[in-house]
Amino acid sequence: MSDIRITTVQADLVWENKIENYKKLDELLTSIPPTTHSGNNYTDVIILPEMFATGFSMNPKPLAETLFGETFQWMAEKAKQFDAAVTGSFICVENGHYYNRLLWMFPDGNYYKYDKRHLFSLAGEHLHYTEGGSRQTIEWRGWRICPLICYDLRFPVWSRNTLQPPFKSTEEFQNNKTGYYDILIYVANWPERRNHAWKSLLIARAIENQAFVVGVNRVGSDGNNIYYSGDTSVIDYSGETLFSQKHIEGIHTTILSSTNLEEFRKKFGFLADQDVFAL
Repeated sequence: MSDIRITTVQADLVWENKIENYKKLDELLTSIPPTTHSGNNYTDVIILPEMFATGFSMNPKPLAETLFGETFQWMAEKAKQFDAAVTGSFICVENGHYYNRLLWMFPDGNYYKYDKRHLFSLAGEHLHYTEGGSRQTIEWRGWRICPLICYDLRFPVWSRNTLQPPFKSTEEFQNNKTGYYDILIYVANWPERRNHAWKSLLIARAIENQAFVVGVNRVGSDGNNIYYSGDTSVIDYSGETLFSQKHIEGIHTTILSSTNLEEFRKKFGFLADQDVFAL
């Protein structure tokens, strides 16, 4: 597989105001060139924060949309515009239940969805939203990618890089498809007062899963006067930080090397020695 370009979007979200957030994100995304000098697309994946259209609101009734609502349409437009996958979460209503739902939007309008599994009880999220029941592993431009949401980061079993039994070799492990990924993504609204945990756990998830980890957070203060420092980060498979951004709005594109990942996994075949269990 070839290298992949990941664009992180760290934004100061406007509280419970979709129109202003679409506008703000449109402005931030204008810095992404539509093509490179060679005529190819500039990026492969654009990652937005958790609940990027509203902020992390516990007021879902007036803010929720059906799956194919305005946020879906906005994401589809951006994916097509940049010829890149676009992902982030929003407030969705379905069959009378509210979900913190991540969308993974392809340029052709096809999509995956993932409903947040671990609801943040400290903020009462479990009182307003319904938890999800399954994880997604997405294949995109030769890479396998697992997108999760915020509080999921604290739960290593849910983030684990396979749900299969041990394998006889690293090659056998890598040929397994179920639950196996190369990139682990967390979209978040993670407050500054717990940013040590955010930064530490992103590194831990990268090391234990031998995968690139991308954590995209918001900045600024929300409607509850909670401050977010961002700390959007891209971590490699060994736990080294490739990129980090703090306090300011901005977008950044990081190139992830498939060759380096494959060589590291071949040299250090730790994943094949995992314990046997399933959720």
